[in-house]
Amino acid sequence: MTPQPVDSPDLWAGLPTLEDPPGEDDTAPDVWEDPIPLTGRRERPAFPAHVLPAWLGEFVAAVAEETQTPVDLAGSVALAVLATAAGGRSVVHVRGNWREPTNLYTVVALPPANRKSAVFALLTNPLYEAEKQLKTAMKPVIVEAELTARLAKEAADKAAAKAASADGDKRDDMVATAVGLAQTADTLTVPAEPVLLADDSTPETVTSLMAEQGGRLSVMSAEGGIFDIIAGRYSGAPNMEVFLKGHAGDRLRVNRQTRREYIDAPALTIGLAVQPDVLRDIGKVKGFEGRGLLARFLYSLPVSTVGDREIITDPVPEETAATYTARVIDLTLSLAEWTDPAVIQLTPEADAALITYQKRIEPQLKARGGTLGHISNWAGKLAGATARMAALLHLAEHGGNGYAHPVTEDTMSAAIELGEYYTAHALAAFDVMGADNTTARAQSVLEALRTHRWAEVSKRDLMVKLSRSEFPTAADLDPTLTLLEDHGYVRAQPIVRTGGRGRPPSPRYLVHPRLTDPTT
Repeated sequence: MTPQPVDSPDLWAGLPTLEDPPGEDDTAPDVWEDPIPLTGRRERPAFPAHVLPAWLGEFVAAVAEETQTPVDLAGSVALAVLATAAGGRSVVHVRGNWREPTNLYTVVALPPANRKSAVFALLTNPLYEAEKQLKTAMKPVIVEAELTARLAKEAADKAAAKAASADGDKRDDMVATAVGLAQTADTLTVPAEPVLLADDSTPETVTSLMAEQGGRLSVMSAEGGIFDIIAGRYSGAPNMEVFLKGHAGDRLRVNRQTRREYIDAPALTIGLAVQPDVLRDIGKVKGFEGRGLLARFLYSLPVSTVGDREIITDPVPEETAATYTARVIDLTLSLAEWTDPAVIQLTPEADAALITYQKRIEPQLKARGGTLGHISNWAGKLAGATARMAALLHLAEHGGNGYAHPVTEDTMSAAIELGEYYTAHALAAFDVMGADNTTARAQSVLEALRTHRWAEVSKRDLMVKLSRSEFPTAADLDPTLTLLEDHGYVRAQPIVRTGGRGRPPSPRYLVHPRLTDPTT
């Protein structure tokens, strides 16, 4: 059965409240309390633009105003812009051997007609300008390197030709000279033209570009085609390796007959705006969740403003836009020449704030009873993502020399607020993607109980009525019945043997009276 949409009411919505009879009989076995909803309407807070540095927060708010779009869209794209500028050129040292790169994966889900492309253009334009300036500065270096490499190759070829035709004692010396020139020519490389941004490229293209760019690249798009490409729509098989390792910074090596590419510390940034249907589709792609691709994204599902937009709006103030452009270009160019990444440190107070946050997250990761248990793959990366965002906010405040100052407690608190925002939206996003299979299956069981109105039912009877595609075996039903019992929808009854050997009787459950008679 298809999971309920994020905003759909619970199955109990609109039904009358069950009144418990007064008196001491409240503890009697036949008295049922109101069940706890399996899932309700997810609260999705607005993007906290106030935590951004003033120059960035003002631009994000102004873009949202001019385009009449949720501030969440501009806010999440802005974080991806910062990650593009700093990713691959800086890391944050959290504690001990724990370091996090400063690249991010963000995705905003909004229906059509929400002007996603317009917002992307306004936010990413400075990156394209920075890329243009990097290309202009690198062009003379590339021309010189190409000429030097060509001359070295020609000199080696001439020396090899002379050595081949040489006689006697001169031959050995000339061969040694030719070998030396060939080795020298082989060591000369021509720098690649700088590229910061790519569109919905294939995994192979992304890998090659990252190898050329020293491990650094950003995929920014107002569409979700990249998910189709990763899933193998054109190649026939999913290819996630570069997207998995590009987020974590793990060494990536490609050895094929046609190419060999080595990236010691890949840093890939992804910033996307997609339609909600894309999230539903990617949740069904085999391997996306199991291999952890979906756990790497920061999700935003803002409320669409379509239908409530103003027609005449204030444009982004020129000074606000000019400041944004200058700061993004400056950050990008100031870090572009770093080969070993700039290391950003935390103050003891910032680290203490992150530790407190980690302690708050950890109990929520429990598989049973933890509010984040069903998305523990995602939530397990939350502290690292928060540290990355803290470093990006820090660089946005201090520019390219941010490595000279440690991250403060206030900046870490701002990143934690962003982490809480993305946690709320991740819960909603994974509801859409059907990540909580147990809850989705529980809705199917509730539908069966309501349809047949059993006052008491055996596990065997349920299996007869339920879809085998959802419950292939009786064991698959156990987690669902446990969840329904925890939420007060059913009560397990003691198993009573009637004597003799053979298969034990099927477990039986009392069913909440409201399922047998909704008017109770």
